[in-house]
Amino acid sequence: MTHTFDMPMRIRFAHCDPAGIVYFPQYLVMTNMLVEDWFDDALGIDYAQMISERRVGLPIVRLNCEFSRPSRMGETVTLTLAVDSVGQRSVRIDIVCHCDGEVRFRAKQVLVTTSLDDGRSIDIPGDIARALERFAPGTSRTLQEESGT
Repeated sequence: MTHTFDMPMRIRFAHCDPAGIVYFPQYLVMTNMLVEDWFDDALGIDYAQMISERRVGLPIVRLNCEFSRPSRMGETVTLTLAVDSVGQRSVRIDIVCHCDGEVRFRAKQVLVTTSLDDGRSIDIPGDIARALERFAPGTSRTLQEESGT
């Protein structure tokens, strides 16, 4: 059974363009916040420690976005993350932003674990791999060819 991670987010002035709707790059800022909270709250992996002390990065190497409807300042949207698959060095996630039953934004991302010391891709560390498997059991498959790593 695949689990999802939900995060409500109030749309702020800082997210919006002069028309009062979310400026599209801000959705990527929101999805990064979602991934950080997912690691901390659902996976039990301290994201800040992973970056600063363990020197493990998690950059996006593939991104596909679809913008369906505008989100406006003052609304509260929900970002939902699901794991599509986990490889040796990468994880594929699906993110949906929705509000009142309406999809506003979708993103499919491939994230690759990297060494922040030399910038090269590395195998997903064991504790992180185990946490990912608990979150989305039975999803493992190699994504290296698909992600270009």
